[in-house]
Amino acid sequence: MNEKKYSQMTEQELRTEIANLKEKARKAEQLGIVNEYAVYERKATMAQAFLIDPASIKPGEMYRITGDPGMFFQVEYLKGQFAWGYRLGGDKFEEALPISLLETIKEGK
Repeated sequence: MNEKKYSQMTEQELRTEIANLKEKARKAEQLGIVNEYAVYERKATMAQAFLIDPASIKPGEMYRITGDPGMFFQVEYLKGQFAWGYRLGGDKFEEALPISLLETIKEGK
């Protein structure tokens, strides 16, 4: 088994991997295999995080959370491809999100 880590993949390899994972997720969803669907979606989200420059995420800034409408995330610090911080209006417990889940608020997406 000669699998590369996402951190070792080129942009093209990552894009191919994401497409493959999304396809597997789509098939699992069609078959009603919910847990398998969730695993492929999470893997795709992680792979997407490696296409984003961590320097584009600023500690102290507020971001929208992709796929969680109306939920905002306050970034405290970055570690690798994860942003650590707090959800606004939550219980203020620290959590880490892949940076691919963060959307800037300023661009009004």
